[in-house]
Amino acid sequence: MLRKIVAAVLIILCFVMQCSVFDSLAFAGIIPNLMIILTASFGFMRGEKEGLLIGFFCGLLNDVFFGTFLGFYALLLMYIGYLNGKFSRIFYPEDIRLPLGLIILSDLSYGIICYILTFMLRGKLQFTYYFTHIILPEALYTIVVTLFLYPAVLRVNKKLEAREKRRAQKFV
Repeated sequence: MLRKIVAAVLIILCFVMQCSVFDSLAFAGIIPNLMIILTASFGFMRGEKEGLLIGFFCGLLNDVFFGTFLGFYALLLMYIGYLNGKFSRIFYPEDIRLPLGLIILSDLSYGIICYILTFMLRGKLQFTYYFTHIILPEALYTIVVTLFLYPAVLRVNKKLEAREKRRAQKFV
């Protein structure tokens, strides 16, 4: 139960920070995608199911506040969380290279899929412009923020796992 409450608080906190704090720290209108960081982190730390659920709720918040129709971002972030969860078997908390690589790959994939489904299908075919001015800067800004946010999420996850382990030992 505590894990669910902490996950909900982290989702809301990251959403509020993305919409307020980082909106005022935007570079050329580009803000980091904290929802990708959170979804991917929970995916490779906790597995496919947890990544999928966190991705759904992060995407649902984006859909409700910024989407043109309900479900697009929820589905997209669900896939990102699920696919990052596939890497939970090779995840080591001490190594930051895998998380950084997966988060940048997730953000690039997110940007490209959003471009294809929201712009290209409407006849706007300036992919190189969109990639160099929106997708790539957002991915780079997201990686810089990941260096600070990911250790905090990892610390919270370690504390929750330690607490769950202590509680499980009471029953054994």
